Amino acid sequence: MTLNKNDVDRYDASSIQVLEGLEGVRRRPGMYIGTTGPKGLHHLVWEIVDNSIDEALAGYCDTIIVEIFGDNFIKVVDNGRGMPIDIHPKTGLSTVETIFTVLHAGGKFDGKNYKVSGGLHGVGASVVNALSEWLEVYVRRDSKVYFQRFSRGKSEGILKEIGETEETGTTVVFKPDAEVFKDTTVFDFEVLRQRIQQLAFLNKGLKISIVDKRISPAKELHYCYEGGIAEYVRYLNKAKSTIHNEVIMIEEEVERVVVEIGLQYTNDFVSNIYSFVNNIRTQEGGTHEEGFRTSLTRILNNYAKNAGFLKKDESLSGDDVREGLTAIVSCKIAEPQFEGQTKTKLGNTEVRRIVSQAMTDKFEAFLLENPNVAKTIVEKSLLALRARIAAKKAREATRRKSPLDSLGFASKLADCRAKDPKRTEIYIVEGDSAGGSARQGRESEFQAILPLRGKVLNVEKARPDKIFSNKEIISLIQAIGTGIQDDFNIGDLRYHKIVIMTDADVDGAHIRTLLLTFFYRYMRPLIEEGYIFIAQPPLFKISQNKRVEYAYSDEELDQKLKNYTGKVNIQRYKGLGEMNAEQLWETTMDPKRRTLLKVTLDDSIEADRIFSTLMGDDVEPRREFIEENAVYVKNLDI
Repeated sequence: MTLNKNDVDRYDASSIQVLEGLEGVRRRPGMYIGTTGPKGLHHLVWEIVDNSIDEALAGYCDTIIVEIFGDNFIKVVDNGRGMPIDIHPKTGLSTVETIFTVLHAGGKFDGKNYKVSGGLHGVGASVVNALSEWLEVYVRRDSKVYFQRFSRGKSEGILKEIGETEETGTTVVFKPDAEVFKDTTVFDFEVLRQRIQQLAFLNKGLKISIVDKRISPAKELHYCYEGGIAEYVRYLNKAKSTIHNEVIMIEEEVERVVVEIGLQYTNDFVSNIYSFVNNIRTQEGGTHEEGFRTSLTRILNNYAKNAGFLKKDESLSGDDVREGLTAIVSCKIAEPQFEGQTKTKLGNTEVRRIVSQAMTDKFEAFLLENPNVAKTIVEKSLLALRARIAAKKAREATRRKSPLDSLGFASKLADCRAKDPKRTEIYIVEGDSAGGSARQGRESEFQAILPLRGKVLNVEKARPDKIFSNKEIISLIQAIGTGIQDDFNIGDLRYHKIVIMTDADVDGAHIRTLLLTFFYRYMRPLIEEGYIFIAQPPLFKISQNKRVEYAYSDEELDQKLKNYTGKVNIQRYKGLGEMNAEQLWETTMDPKRRTLLKVTLDDSIEADRIFSTLMGDDVEPRREFIEENAVYVKNLDI
């Protein structure tokens, strides 16, 4: 490579760009909040709320209010100590202005003001300020009210005293900048509500409210849980049948690490373990969750052997002892070590031992003091052990290399010719009739078709041995190629688009839900990494003479009918089988014209709860869910 001398000469000090203040945040917002889409927008709220939560963790705040206003700006009010207002010795600015304009400026680094904190990086308030069209802060302390306003990260004036008060606390009001959040600046009430309720569960006795003032009358919800995570576990198990009434609680402080664990067993066949550190959901687990899992297995094995439940050569696996378990593992740590800014995995090695010690001290004692509950839990684990052994041979069928093996489970798969997974897609189609049309209408170079007979097994209510002996489930697993659960390997995925194509009626919706339940419980990474899609077949065929159009909603139908005069034939499709191969291709399968909905996962805890509600045995929570959400239904076949 040859460099031109003039190019070298031009590379000098003037070539190095220095971004002052918060310009770097505005230039590269994704580095600080991950995305400028809806998730990043809501992240702004949590950065401010986390500051108030830190005051609560320190023992100075017991009430937080989050308000959403008509112009989609947010107000967060707490009754903590109020931010410091004196001049900061290093910046020469008020401490309030320093907090909101200087990255890595916060009260969380010296370990004195906040023994426990979620926002360890000290970028929260300043990042919110940088990405807001405007931000205002009101500080109530020392019997006075102080105020300062900022515009796109820059101060519009110094901090000033504007009144007197006997209250203490901080209020932050901000409006996200549409120049940064180009997709939307509209806050989703339900997203905010779910996290606020979760924070109330995780912080025993904290009163936290959300008020939506965009509607009249304003919608207000208030949360406060004196039982803390015990109430959280009961809430998550509301739609489930539990095998013991009491939520088992482990609470202990070891070496300045506060451990709170709540657990309760249900008649379900899947486990739901959620871990948190300083209120932050650790989705990838970490040492605290590892300590819980390993000690749970060890303690139940020891108890089962000592009580004579296990034969000498028998041993309960981790999967056995976790079957049907709902657990919350929450730790408060002075100096947590997270993997990156995303904070999804805890790395502190000492916490594994501390959690294990807490489990040994408290859970072992609980089992000895409550032999009837202990027996119920062990018997549940033993049933899981027997089912695991019974399922072993059936499960081997799901590991065969070819989806077209001699068992014939996937014999109905019409595979595509291309072998590059990035190019290929598989349509999971309801019924042989629609499967036949899809097979004839597809582009066989890159589109595979797998028709399913009737409704898929509801895996929410089935043991693994039943699941692995179900032909439709096995054909699905074999066709996709990844294996399931612990055997899952995303590198073996045979298609990068897995498309669920069912009828646009109640039965079709039920089959979609059954398939999504299976993918969520047994192949969750497919959802997390965006490989699952839902096809959108048309609801109506509009024809007049030789003119044919399709409409995918009632609204689109009304809009298109305005372009017609005279008699128009409207056909309401009840099923995919009513379309011939050509129609199915041009409306639902042609990549140039089709509409696909990508299945995403924003909150796995809420997803678990909804799947349990919709697909579990308990009817009452399902009825309540339908009543609460019926208002959102647009198209319903009766």
